[in-house]
Amino acid sequence: MSPRGPGSAPIPLPLAAALLLALRVGRALALPEICIQCPGSVGSRSEVAHYCKQTPELMLLARCCLNQNGTILGLDLQNCSLKHLGPNFPQAHTAIIIDLHANPLNDDLANTFHGFIQLQTLILPEDVNCPGGINAWNTVTFYPNNQTCEGQRNLCNSTGDTEICPENGSCVPDGPGLLQCVCADGFHGYKCMRQGSFSLLTFFGILGSTTLFISILLWGTQRRKAKAS
Repeated sequence: MSPRGPGSAPIPLPLAAALLLALRVGRALALPEICIQCPGSVGSRSEVAHYCKQTPELMLLARCCLNQNGTILGLDLQNCSLKHLGPNFPQAHTAIIIDLHANPLNDDLANTFHGFIQLQTLILPEDVNCPGGINAWNTVTFYPNNQTCEGQRNLCNSTGDTEICPENGSCVPDGPGLLQCVCADGFHGYKCMRQGSFSLLTFFGILGSTTLFISILLWGTQRRKAKAS
């Protein structure tokens, strides 16, 4: 390539950012499998494409919108003839927007979105309910060919139940309509009632002793049977 002269037009910032990201992704590992699960690329009129093009540092590759670190922020699997989302779908747990409409989905999505705590826009086929139900989203909008779930609610703040987690635990969101209770530092076990760190040494010591005792017992039993015969 010949050097650019003083009169050459500068490379536009969005194009430069896209080229930089392409180089980084090319040098990194292959795209996540979920990005190439469906042939083709994100359409220009897609909501995922619209979201991705709003930020110059983001780039569309295959079916994903990625940041400069290769993190999935958008996923467009519309019109992919999907009946099931498949085992690779959790790779998109960092996504902010996901489009799944125009697919004959058979899955119950209630527990499919574990860990998708950043998801703010989910576009689904018109006959598939928003995961977590309408109470898990700020807005659910129905269109002739799809429905859109927007603004994931924090279930820990919206239940109104102050005792949803045990005394030594705290509630943290775990996806649309999902939550989990995490034990405070220094507590563990059932209902976070045990205090102190969990001793792996003690656990494996007891496990090893029990295993050794059972092995000796079985060995002795087999020897008695052998002598008797």
